[in-house]
Amino acid sequence: MVVAALAVTALTACGGGQQEAPAKNADGSTTLDMWTFADVHATYYEEMAERWNEANPDNEIKLEVTVYPYDDMHNKLQLAVNSGEGLPDVVDIEVNKFANFVKGEHPPLVDLTEAAAPYKDDIVQARLDLYSKDGKVYGFPTHVGAFTTFYNTEALEGAGIDYTTIKTWDDFKEAGVRYNEETGKAFGVASTSVMFLEPLITAQLGGQFFDADGNVQVNSPEVVETLAMMKDMQDAGAISTIPGGSPDSEEAYGAINDGDYAAIVYPAWYTSRFVDYMPDLAGKVAIAPAPVTDDAVVQTIGGGGTGASVPAVSPNKDLAAEWLAFAKLSPEANVAVWQVLGFDPVNMAVWEDEDVTKDPENKFNEYFQTNLFDVLGEVKDGIGHFESFSDPNWPTVDDTFRTVTLNEIYENGTSAQEALDQTQADLQNQLGQ
Repeated sequence: MVVAALAVTALTACGGGQQEAPAKNADGSTTLDMWTFADVHATYYEEMAERWNEANPDNEIKLEVTVYPYDDMHNKLQLAVNSGEGLPDVVDIEVNKFANFVKGEHPPLVDLTEAAAPYKDDIVQARLDLYSKDGKVYGFPTHVGAFTTFYNTEALEGAGIDYTTIKTWDDFKEAGVRYNEETGKAFGVASTSVMFLEPLITAQLGGQFFDADGNVQVNSPEVVETLAMMKDMQDAGAISTIPGGSPDSEEAYGAINDGDYAAIVYPAWYTSRFVDYMPDLAGKVAIAPAPVTDDAVVQTIGGGGTGASVPAVSPNKDLAAEWLAFAKLSPEANVAVWQVLGFDPVNMAVWEDEDVTKDPENKFNEYFQTNLFDVLGEVKDGIGHFESFSDPNWPTVDDTFRTVTLNEIYENGTSAQEALDQTQADLQNQLGQ
């Protein structure tokens, strides 16, 4: 109790959003305190604050961004929400944590629906839905995160495999088995510390991790089929576990850069990881659509993400909401999302601007053999919203899969049905269902 009290006291001391200070600084600007968990996000937001001030000289902001470690920031935010004190004016909330902050009839976040209105027609609706509840928008997305596949074409050509022929998961398995037999190396990835492919395939099959009443159903036919299919691909040699537990880890970057894995099915924002951490593969990687199941209900979904929100108690909430809409949804902002971060923008008007998307001097265009926006154009009508991501109990389900279920299946060899039946029982007990 003493530790908790000290934590709340510390939050109150450092949380400028609730300080009883004048709304305006001496120079007429307004200070907005922001929390995030990613340095690249902080750099981006600072640039968007500068652009806002250039366009709004009579309503300038002074953005003060604090970057915390991922878990520390979300825990700090939860404590501040619980106490009602020490909250910032703006905060990044990672998608797998977002449901924790929109529980109940009155979420502690500002309804951003009106702020989004000027841009809504051009925004990928599925990504707004991800941070919405009961028809109200509570967070603005950073990217679409549409699943794509990154193929090491040099490695595949050496094994006589043409990636352009891979359309379905059956094709993917066949190519993976052949590649493994030809080279002795891994083809695709079975992640144990992140759950991405499993929701993608479940969505393609038309399934969800919760039923219509919000009850967990992780041993539903669609989820079982998904995990059984993944396990079958692993047993056949088409996918393998990876150092670090997922492609998005320091250990994995090195392995992929060394050519130990040839096909990475991951959200489109993974372009940035190749450019930043895998220099040896420049010019050798092609981007293509993610494989689909037969008669897929959706072609792809968004994976990962961050919802930027405004705590409801912020004294600067109106200005914060207006600036945040500009920083996350405007065409100008979404050009920067691509140029600075390498993420697939949520504003689809940018997808049609070839001066931006086909810029030969863009570092992402220079790195990859194919153009990301050509791939996005192929799948844009098939981007679905995976409703389970928005369920208030998703963080618990996701944590259980990442810490127990995926390891049971991919590391310990437990059958999909057995592992999922056990997970279902554990989750029902944990969630009181």
